[in-house]
Amino acid sequence: MPEVLNQNEIDALLASVAGSGDDAGAALTAAASTATATADVENPVSLYDFKRPERVSKDQIRALGSIHDGFARNFGATLSGFLRTIVDVRVVGVEQLTYSEFIQSLPNPTCFVIVQAPPLEGQMCLELSPLIVYPIIDRLLGGGSSDLFIPQRPLTSIEWRLINRLVERALEHLSEGWRNLIDVKFDVVEVESNPQLIHIVAPSEVVVFITFEIRMGQSAGTMSMCIPFNTIETVLSKLTTQSWFGYRTKGANSVQERRLLRNLMRSKVGLTAFVGQTRVKLSELRAMRPGDVIHLDKRTGDDLVLQIEGHNKFAGSAGSLRGFRALRLKRGAESDEPL
Repeated sequence: MPEVLNQNEIDALLASVAGSGDDAGAALTAAASTATATADVENPVSLYDFKRPERVSKDQIRALGSIHDGFARNFGATLSGFLRTIVDVRVVGVEQLTYSEFIQSLPNPTCFVIVQAPPLEGQMCLELSPLIVYPIIDRLLGGGSSDLFIPQRPLTSIEWRLINRLVERALEHLSEGWRNLIDVKFDVVEVESNPQLIHIVAPSEVVVFITFEIRMGQSAGTMSMCIPFNTIETVLSKLTTQSWFGYRTKGANSVQERRLLRNLMRSKVGLTAFVGQTRVKLSELRAMRPGDVIHLDKRTGDDLVLQIEGHNKFAGSAGSLRGFRALRLKRGAESDEPL
């Protein structure tokens, strides 16, 4: 683009014309240098790394962090109940890098799990650091030593089965956390100890790398999640700050309502029918004998109040049915109706 001289530069050129030829050349050089410096300030150069393209915006990164913040809280609560100790899980970083950089950042051997989440295409990775995996296994097997030795070896088949129970709980909470974005179900595809052997995408493909910290007593380690860009490309439009914070928790569907009703129908509640009330002196109470008559504050034709778990619910009349005392319900009772 042509450079435009400001008024000061024009005045300098005019002044140089009136002076000597040498002075004019110096003034022209000074004016050109000033114009170049001004152009550099007005048009700063931004760097772009073609090896690490920014394909996920900052708003979408923040939205992914919000989704997995909720997952971390729920997963930490589940781990605390599962391990019978306080476990803290929190998100410590969300960034995008290439798949090769993600693989190179992992230890070998480690606990590496490949998962899929239909209807999303492709696969994702979940990695658990040995620094927290072995303390969890030790806890599940009854140990409690804080000075636990971390072996540098792959997990045995028995240890994999124990960790699989933990991974299943993590995937359940991931499915719940993603449900407001898209209805998916995370499932385990394969497990591996050497992450170098797994290639779910090309080494140069961009992935979202989410890091969690798991802290249990004196032990702490990381859990990493790798989400390839091509897997979430179809839902990235929903991950903007404006649309994400506009979401609300969905109400219960028909299946959840039926399950809740079925569980409620199996619940047992306490019923109490009140015949009446009265007040007596302590001396009269001590003098009572079998056959004595106690006068109540109700007449024989008054309705009896039936309470459910301490709350007035129905009113009816007393009687008998098949040799048992019974209460025929007549109407609903008022909440403040006297007993």
